[in-house]
Amino acid sequence: MIPLAERLRPKTLGEVIGQQQLLGPGMALRLAFDSGQPHSCILWGPPGTGKTTIARLMADAFDAQFITISAVLGGIKDIREAVEQAQSARDGLAQQRTLVFVDEVHRFNKGQQDAFLPHVESGLFTFIGATTENPSFEVNSALLSRAAVYVLQPLSPEDLGQIVLRAQSHHALPAIEDVAVERLVAYADGDARRLLNTLETLAVAAAQEQVAQMTDAWLLKVLGERMRRYDKGGEQFYDTISALHKSVRGSDPDAALYWLVRMLDGGADPRYMARRLIRMASEDIGLADPRALRLALDAAEVYERLGSPEGELALAECVVYLAVAPKSNAVYKAFNAVKALVKQDSTRPVPMHLRNAPTRLMKALDYGKGYRYAHDEVDGFAAGEQYLPDGLPASSFYQPVARGLEIKIAEKMRQLKVRNDQAS
Repeated sequence: MIPLAERLRPKTLGEVIGQQQLLGPGMALRLAFDSGQPHSCILWGPPGTGKTTIARLMADAFDAQFITISAVLGGIKDIREAVEQAQSARDGLAQQRTLVFVDEVHRFNKGQQDAFLPHVESGLFTFIGATTENPSFEVNSALLSRAAVYVLQPLSPEDLGQIVLRAQSHHALPAIEDVAVERLVAYADGDARRLLNTLETLAVAAAQEQVAQMTDAWLLKVLGERMRRYDKGGEQFYDTISALHKSVRGSDPDAALYWLVRMLDGGADPRYMARRLIRMASEDIGLADPRALRLALDAAEVYERLGSPEGELALAECVVYLAVAPKSNAVYKAFNAVKALVKQDSTRPVPMHLRNAPTRLMKALDYGKGYRYAHDEVDGFAAGEQYLPDGLPASSFYQPVARGLEIKIAEKMRQLKVRNDQAS
């Protein structure tokens, strides 16, 4: 029997749910469809977001022969066969175009990717690569330079809800309780294929048990382990990320590591976790240890390169480092204080001595007059110089804490203040 996900695969562009940032009127990929001129491209996005569907629809739109190659199972032999089929289609009576779709293109090595280049350049076929990994790292630069990159986003809860309705209207599925639909959508986590495969599993179980309506309780009973943890969009998810953040802030590496693993075990997207770690490094450690932010960025990049589960170790290393690092929210507080001031204050003009003066007229109007070039001053510091707008009350937004590098920063600021006071 044909799987539900395949039966519901859109047959026209109008049936596609989601990806309107690419397929909506006037958007990049929609314009490519409407032009009638296919071009090689890379479709980059998470599983179940429509990469294969879009490739198939492109072949239909351009009346092209559609050849699929799996980079997981295929190799040079499959590429040669695709070339032969494309030549036959081009040289035949119909002179048909060919679109070669390579799924998981990042799995091909450099030599295999290079094998496409001469045929893409000659126009023998249009190359469409699909990947869940960042093509900047995983696709050869030569091939990447010959293909447009389109980024597909995870489907929104609203998109997934529409897919559930479409599945119910087109196929014999029992009624589904609203709470159960919400749980299914959260479990799918932006992946339409995962949602439809789960629905198909549930439909079989419902038929066997003669269930008239799928309730939330029944859903949990049938799916058990797969859905026991937490709703990725619900309260428990945010409670758990809150526990992780507060454990890092509280300098408890064991608790921080525990909550990280709890979230990964519950199916949280490691990329989301990496983004939160970057936020923690900025908000709670700041200049007390500037290396923390760099380590968080490195951990995010390592995960992009390695994926799961290998890349998760870099996230764990980062969590432990952030937890034991000295803490400071001084920059975070200063930033918010300045934001609040700017929002309620008037638009104060830039002082004349700080203005740029690239033209003779602007110099004649005293733009930049009296500005002191700090590098020409003693110790590279123009003591007594004013940098804030005229009339703005003197403020000390940034207050370093007595921890980590900010101890030295505070001492340097005290020294500079003494020199400013002496010069005034």
